[in-house]
Amino acid sequence: MIKSVLIFNQLGKPRLIKFYEQLSISAQQEILREIHLLLSKRSDNLCNFLEGTRTIGNTDTRIIYRHYATLYFVFVTDMSESELGTLDLIQAFVESLDRVFENVCELDLIFHFDEIHYILNEVISAGMVIEVAVQEITKASVEAKRLAQPDTDASRFASFVGKGLFSWIPAALQAPDIRVIEQSGLDTYMFLRSIRTMFIMFSVISIVSASSILPVNILGTMKQTGLNSLSMGNVDPKSNWLWVHVGVFAMVVCWCIWTIIGELRIYTHLRMWWLTHPQTTQKAGASTILLSNIPRNLTNTQRLYELFSVFPGGVRQVFVNRGSKELEKVVKKRDKLACKLEARLTKLAVESLKAQNLQAYREELELVEEIARCNRDIRKARQNIDKMPKRSSALVMFNEQIAAHMAAQCVLDFKPFSMSQVSMSVDPQDVLWYNLEISPWSRRIRGYLSFIATLALTLLWTGMAAVLSSLVQIKSLAALEPFKWLQRSPIALGIFSGIVPSLILAVLMAILPTVLRLLLVLEGTQRKSLVGLRLLHRYFFFQVWNVYLVTIFSSSIFQIAIKSVQQPGRIIELIQTQVPQSATNILTYVLLLAFVGAAKEILQGVPLAMRYIRLLVRAKSPREQVRAEQPMDFKWSDAIPTHSLVFLMGFSYAFLAPIVNWFVAVYFGLFYLIYRYQFLYVYNHANWSMGGLSFPKSVTQMMVGLYISELYMLLMMVAKLNAGASAIMRVVVCSLVVLVTGGAHLYIRDVFMPAISFLPVKRAVDVARNPMLKSEFPNVLDEDGEVEHRFTASERAARNRAFAMYSSMVPKFAIKLGLRLFPPSAATAASSSDEEATAASSSDEEASADHKRSSRLGMADQAPPLADSLDAVDLAGEFSSPELRAPAACSLWVPLQDPMFGGVVRELESRGQGTVSVVTDGTLVTAKFKVKADPDASFEKVFM
Repeated sequence: MIKSVLIFNQLGKPRLIKFYEQLSISAQQEILREIHLLLSKRSDNLCNFLEGTRTIGNTDTRIIYRHYATLYFVFVTDMSESELGTLDLIQAFVESLDRVFENVCELDLIFHFDEIHYILNEVISAGMVIEVAVQEITKASVEAKRLAQPDTDASRFASFVGKGLFSWIPAALQAPDIRVIEQSGLDTYMFLRSIRTMFIMFSVISIVSASSILPVNILGTMKQTGLNSLSMGNVDPKSNWLWVHVGVFAMVVCWCIWTIIGELRIYTHLRMWWLTHPQTTQKAGASTILLSNIPRNLTNTQRLYELFSVFPGGVRQVFVNRGSKELEKVVKKRDKLACKLEARLTKLAVESLKAQNLQAYREELELVEEIARCNRDIRKARQNIDKMPKRSSALVMFNEQIAAHMAAQCVLDFKPFSMSQVSMSVDPQDVLWYNLEISPWSRRIRGYLSFIATLALTLLWTGMAAVLSSLVQIKSLAALEPFKWLQRSPIALGIFSGIVPSLILAVLMAILPTVLRLLLVLEGTQRKSLVGLRLLHRYFFFQVWNVYLVTIFSSSIFQIAIKSVQQPGRIIELIQTQVPQSATNILTYVLLLAFVGAAKEILQGVPLAMRYIRLLVRAKSPREQVRAEQPMDFKWSDAIPTHSLVFLMGFSYAFLAPIVNWFVAVYFGLFYLIYRYQFLYVYNHANWSMGGLSFPKSVTQMMVGLYISELYMLLMMVAKLNAGASAIMRVVVCSLVVLVTGGAHLYIRDVFMPAISFLPVKRAVDVARNPMLKSEFPNVLDEDGEVEHRFTASERAARNRAFAMYSSMVPKFAIKLGLRLFPPSAATAASSSDEEATAASSSDEEASADHKRSSRLGMADQAPPLADSLDAVDLAGEFSSPELRAPAACSLWVPLQDPMFGGVVRELESRGQGTVSVVTDGTLVTAKFKVKADPDASFEKVFM
C-alpha cells in the first residue's frame, strides 16, 4: 500500500501533499521535514529508496523517490510494494504531468494544484495503484481540465475575411449554418434564424401587398394626400375592394402561422440534437443540477446522495456549498493587491529600462508580503473547508444526463418551497452566488415588489415619453418665442417633426434595460443568463407599451378623441382615417433603426472608442491590456425585444399601410447580414448560453404581433359595418382569422413548449441505442425509414440540412424535387466534414497550449487525445463558490527586459514565500517604452 505522495522543491517547500492514512497536520508536517532532511543530504549517485525512520514508520516503511531538476517526487509505501515498480510508477506519474502541461515545471504545480490532484487520483486511489498507463491517465485528466470551461477561445473567430471593402458580405453569407451552430451555439443560430424568418416574411408580404393591396389604396376615392394616399384610409368604406385587403390578410396570416409552427418543429429537433451533442455533453454541467432552498436537515452529502440515487444511473458526486464571508473578503483583497502590484511592477520595469537605473521598490516588497499573508490565510481556510458553515444549496452530478433532466422536473419535497429552485447546465461563472441564500419567502416578496416596481417604472417612463414627445411637437414649439423661427425653416420643421422624437425615444430606451436587469437581480434570480432570459419579456412589454402604444400610436388616439368630442357622430369615420395615418410615425422609427442602428452595429464606434479609452486609462499592466482586447459581448436581452417590436410594428400595419412592409423587410435584411458577420468574426457569445431557450420567447413575441394586426383589421372592418352584408362577412372572416390564430397558439403551447426545456426520454434512448445521433445533424422531418436508409451518410447530412433550412416555408415535396434535380455533390459534403474536423482539431490544439516556461523537467512532449469521461471532475474544486475555488497562490504578469529588474523579480518571489511568482513570457516593452501583451497568452485567469 502507498501511504503518502509528496512533492517538494530543494528548499523543502511542498508542492503536493497526499496522505492515504489518518494523520494530524502536525504529524504530516513533521514527516515532510524529516524526508526533506534525509533526501537533501543524499548524493545523486545513491539508490532511490531508503528505509523509514521512527517518525515516518520505522523499518516497515520504504521511502522511494526521484529527483527531477528542482523537485523531489516521493512515494512512501509499506513493505508490500515493489521498490522498482514504485520507481516506474513515479516515472509514469511525471510523464503524465509532462504531457498534460507540455514540459511541466514547478510553476505548473503551484498554479494548477487541483489538476495535479486529478492526475494523482487517476493513478492512486485509497493507497492502491489503479492505473499505470500514461495514455489513459492523460486522457481523463486533460478532459477534466476542459469540462467546466466555457467556450471562449479566440480561435473561434476567423482572422481573415478578405481585403475588399465589401468582402465581409460573401464571407458572412457563404459560411454554412452548421458552422454558426458549432462556433457560436444554438442561441446565436436561432436568433439569426428568427431574423431571417422575419426578413423572408416581410419580403413575401411586400411583394404580395404591392401587387394587390397597394394599387387598391392608390386608386381609392377618399382623396388622402402624401403617404396617407397609400393606406387603407384612402379606400371608400362602402367599396367591395376591401375584400382584397381581407383576403390577403387571411392568407398571409395563415401562411405566417404555418411558418412559425414549422420553425418551432425544426427548433425542437435542433434543441434535442444540441442537448445530446458532444459539445454539450462533454461539459460536466450537462449532467449537474444546482439545488437551492434545501432544508437544514438535508444539507448533508449522504442524505442528498440517497435522495437522488433513485434516478437512472445514480449519482456521481454531491457537494453541499459552503461559504465564508471572511474568506471572500481575503480573496478580494488579495486579488486587488495583486492587480495593484502588477501595475506598479509594470511601471517599474518600464522606468528601469528607460532610465537604465533601478528605482526604489520598498512599497512593492510590502505589497508582496501582504499578498503572501493573504495566500496563507486562503490556504489555511481551504484546509479547514469542512468547518465552514453549510449553505442551503448543493450541486449534484449524475452519471447519466437524462437523470439530471428528470431530477430538474420532479417535485423533490412535499414541504413548501423545499428544493423548489433547480438549475440545469450549471456554469460556475453564470451563477449569482449571493442570490442562492435568499429564503423562498423573501424571494417571493421580492418578486412581487419587482413586478410593482416594473409597473411603476412603466408609468414613469410613459409620462416622461409623453412630456418629451409633446415638447417636440412643432405646434407646441412654435408657440414659444425662442422657436418661432421654426415656422420659417422647412428643413428645421422636418427635423423637429420627424427625427427628434425618435432620437429622444431611443435615448430613453437605451437606459431602461440596465434598470430592469437590476430589478431582476434584486428579485433573487440565481443565474446571469436567466436574468437575461427573463428580461426578454419585460423589456418587450415595456417597449410595446411606451414606444408603440404611447409614443407612436397615441397621436392617432389623441386626434380621434379630440375630434369625436366635437363631432361624436364621426368617430367611426375617424377610426378609418386616423389609425392608418400612424404608419408615418412607424416608418420614421423603422428607418431610424434600420440605417442608424445597422450602421452603429457594423461600425461598433462606441465599443471601439471604449476599447481605446480603457487601454489609455486602465490598462496599466499586460493583464489589463489583454482584458481590453477581449471580444465584446452581445447584448441579447436588448436586441431580441427590439427586433420583435419592429416585427410587431410592421405586421400591425402590413395590411393597413403596405408601404411599411418594404422598410421593415430592408430593416431585417440589413440586420441579418450584419449579425451573421458579427457573430462569426466579432462577438464573444460566452455570456449567453441557454441552449436556444431564447427562441420560444421570440416566437411568443411574434404571436403578439399577429394578434395586434388582427385586432386592427377587425376594428377597421367593424368601423365599416354600415356598408351592408358584405361588410358583415368581412368582419366574420377577420374573426375567424383571430380564432385560427388562437387555436394555433394553443397548439404551440401544448405541443412544442413542454418538449423544449428538458431532454425527452425517447431522445436519450435513441442516442444510447445509436451514439452516432449525437453528432449527426438531425432529421427534422421524422421520416425514419426513407431518410435513414436510402442515402449515404454524407447525402443524408446534406438532405437533413436542406430540410432544416427551408422546410418551414417551402413544402416538403418542393425541397425533395430540388434535391432530386440538384443533388448535393460529394465534394461539398466532404469539404463540410473536413471543415468540422479542422475546427475540432484546432480547438484541441488551443486547449493544450499552456505554460511554456523555463525550469522544465525534461519529459517527452505530446498532447494526448481527449477522453469521454467525467470521473476526474471535482465539484468542490470546479463548481463551488468563487472564494472556495480561489487558488492559494497568484502569478504576476510583467515584462522583463532589464537584467537589473530580474533581481527585483527574484527578491519578490522570495518574499512571496512560494505563493507569489512573476511570469514574464508573452509581454515586452517596445522601443518607444510602451508595454505590449500577447492576447493569446495563458496567464489571464491565474488569480482571477
